[in-house]
Amino acid sequence: MVTISDVAKQANVSKMTVSRVLNHPEQVRDDLKKLVYEAMEQLNYVPNYAARALVSNRTQVIKFLILEEMDTTEPYYMNLLAGIAKELDQNHYSLQLVTRQSKDIGQCDGVIATGVRSQDYDTILKEFSKPVILFGQNDRGFDFIDVDNEKGVRLLTEHVIRRGFKKIYFFGIDLQEPFMFARQKGYLDATEANGLPPFLCRVKNSSSAAQQEAENILSSRKERCAFVCASDRIALGVIRAAQSLRLSIPSEVAVTGFDGVFLDRISAPHITTVRQPVVKMGEACARMLLKKIQENGKSQGHRFFEPEVVIRPSTVCE
Repeated sequence: MVTISDVAKQANVSKMTVSRVLNHPEQVRDDLKKLVYEAMEQLNYVPNYAARALVSNRTQVIKFLILEEMDTTEPYYMNLLAGIAKELDQNHYSLQLVTRQSKDIGQCDGVIATGVRSQDYDTILKEFSKPVILFGQNDRGFDFIDVDNEKGVRLLTEHVIRRGFKKIYFFGIDLQEPFMFARQKGYLDATEANGLPPFLCRVKNSSSAAQQEAENILSSRKERCAFVCASDRIALGVIRAAQSLRLSIPSEVAVTGFDGVFLDRISAPHITTVRQPVVKMGEACARMLLKKIQENGKSQGHRFFEPEVVIRPSTVCE
């Protein structure tokens, strides 16, 4: 069996250098890393990560905790999972998917949590002694990764204003959470800056609930209007409402969504939305957590990803 000593001899470096390349490559010069990697390849050396984990008292397992109903998120979490798994795989970690019911199954080195709501901070998250990173904006001091929710909705609202719409409704999700307040603020900032009155509405993150609410509004409308929606799912419901009332999209009713993962492209017409780089955000979550583990739980702060507005026929004629 090829050992670290064999690799060190082949690369003409010390065993300490090989160990650092394997455990802390960021601390080693690129030229030395190249020598060690070439020697490992020549000798067909495969690091024993299980043994290393045992010595370092690590499990090499990361838990991904989903605290909301997965049937309301479409492939959103599949994209997020892909990004997390890709980064963890490169660092020889395995990923365990857990829910509220299964969160206590098995040991781990850290947790990435998403779908966290206000009641979860003092209950579920308080139980974890391992490093935690949240996927989703929060104001409780937890490290997190998210898209710039406020900027994304502001850009969408400014877009429909440029299309000539003066009456613009904001359909938010009925959650009292930081990401939702940020999206609402983006809408309010844009309407106020343009001297337009705000029209706020909160609905369940459901296309049927959004359709019913939008039909109530549109059935008595007297002018063309736009709907800035906090999710593509809500936007889909608004589009169905307009179509049921035989209103023209986008000349009479314009609709925007938020997420850009799946529903925006299966809707007819396709939805103008904010596309979140979910795979890259998943990679960033994993990198932040692994760094936090290496630094013994040191706070990592937060990172906002830039929103990308994708213009589609729900606001602009083809």
